[in-house]
Amino acid sequence: MKKVLLAVMLLSLLVAPVFAAGQSEGTAAPKQVVLRLADNQPLGYPTVLGDEAFARLVGEYSNGRIKVEVYPQAQLADEKSAIEQVQFGGIDFTRVSISPLASFQPLLNALQMPYLYRDADHMWKVLNGEIGQYFLDSMSDKGFVGLVYYDSGARSFYNTKKPIYTVADLKGMKIRVQESALMMGLVQALGAVPTPMSYGDVYSALQTGVIDGAENNWPSYDSSSHYEVAKFYSIDQHTRVPEMIIASKISMDKLSADDQALIKKAAKESQAVEVAAWAEYEKKSEAKVRAAGCQINTINDQAEFAAAMAPLYQSQLNADQQAWVAKIKAVK
Repeated sequence: MKKVLLAVMLLSLLVAPVFAAGQSEGTAAPKQVVLRLADNQPLGYPTVLGDEAFARLVGEYSNGRIKVEVYPQAQLADEKSAIEQVQFGGIDFTRVSISPLASFQPLLNALQMPYLYRDADHMWKVLNGEIGQYFLDSMSDKGFVGLVYYDSGARSFYNTKKPIYTVADLKGMKIRVQESALMMGLVQALGAVPTPMSYGDVYSALQTGVIDGAENNWPSYDSSSHYEVAKFYSIDQHTRVPEMIIASKISMDKLSADDQALIKKAAKESQAVEVAAWAEYEKKSEAKVRAAGCQINTINDQAEFAAAMAPLYQSQLNADQQAWVAKIKAVK
């Protein structure tokens, strides 16, 4: 009898864990996946608002199973370091300008050439069409998944001396540029003197006459207070350099095809939020500098400026990139 009872007890001990495991597997909630997105801009900036919309949509479409945590203000890394970490899977997503991204995928230079786009509508037709998708897809060879383009407006010239209407008006002016062969070549092609300089030094350089001018978009002209010392802003919109959210291919490959699809869908849909936020941001900045008494003029005929870029297109782009530029310009 004792042997029978002992056998029953042993059997129950063996069966109990199996049953418990079966219960646990049947009722346990799916494990949440947490992904991190890096941005170098502050809270409330248009790209960060876009990031947050993307994160919210991923949460909605996955019923909370996938959570995207947004880290603004370069909390995780500066722009270049964030790109490198995404490439190696240390960070899952980052929002960056395509300008530094072009050092990883040179083909992107074809999207940021001066006087390339006729206007904002032309740019968005390119970026949200087959050409733009090709460039997003081209990132996979470099360890990234290109998800979506964001807006960063257009850059124009401003200076301390006079309005700019023609290429001749720029002749001999010392213009601050980023440390970029493309931007130095652009300014030089227009007859001005390119002066590479740290962004933080530009205000005092304008104030003291070390440089005559610089170039940037409305929000930067405003937030840097450069409008206080360089009162002439000439709208030529020489460059439109898109932003992009990229994902780590390593991170994406760990997800199911369905989860990858919902992330791509959420990214595409977040674009509208960022673009609207950017437009509002620009309006406020423009209104502020106009109210401060800055002299604003628009260069309506850019043909002369664009024609001056021909040597730059030849020196900066290879044959493949030049072919893409031709396709971009042909988009109606």
